[in-house]
Amino acid sequence: MMRSFFLMMLMLLCASEVQATPPCFGFIGEKLTFSVGWEFVNAGTATMVVQSSKLGGYHIQTDARTNKFLDLFKKVRDTITSEGICLDGQTQSTLFQLQQREHSYSASKKSVFDWQHGKVIYTEHEKTDVYAVPKGHLNVMDVFFRVRKMDLSLGQVIHFPVFDSRKVYDVVVHIGKKTKIIRAPWGERVECISIEPQLKTEGIFSSPGKMKIWVTRDARHIPLKLVAKIKIGRIIGRLTQYQEPM
Repeated sequence: MMRSFFLMMLMLLCASEVQATPPCFGFIGEKLTFSVGWEFVNAGTATMVVQSSKLGGYHIQTDARTNKFLDLFKKVRDTITSEGICLDGQTQSTLFQLQQREHSYSASKKSVFDWQHGKVIYTEHEKTDVYAVPKGHLNVMDVFFRVRKMDLSLGQVIHFPVFDSRKVYDVVVHIGKKTKIIRAPWGERVECISIEPQLKTEGIFSSPGKMKIWVTRDARHIPLKLVAKIKIGRIIGRLTQYQEPM
């Protein structure tokens, strides 16, 4: 149960084509902190920090951890790292890495997007495989930020090419047909729209059709609430702190 949600939260440049800074991205300096709970039971926190990368692109790090009480039963310390660049005016993923430490379980998964040669180098449990992946494919974290950057309309359906846990496919994202008023951590009640990604693997957005993300209905599309349905109830994440991009 906890692993699915924390994975949700969690998750080489060519000078002639790549811009020195990521103007297509627009979230550098943003920091989001979420409280995570199972129905009415607080389980822990997840923090997402967006920075510039050493290569002139963007670096997104998400850390998820259970609270002291849950640590007694199933201690979770997960980290997801996503990196990308601006390529032809759009984001291009360059890295997706997951480090899991959950009680006695640990795992490491890494995807390096070698878009110049149309491939992804995927490493899991110290075993490396190479997959044919054309330029323009994203990791699942970058899909969420690409959606936030768009001018969204109610009822809209969007497709993105992704590489996700050994799979190459188009992820479908549904924008809800109705709005909802949600109180933001800064005290204001704001109008929100929902994002419902349909992934074919468990990951940032959980199983297909299992998660809904409510974001503000403005240009920032700040995620205020996340709801994931599981076999025994719901996992709910609520934004508690927000730092705007620089």
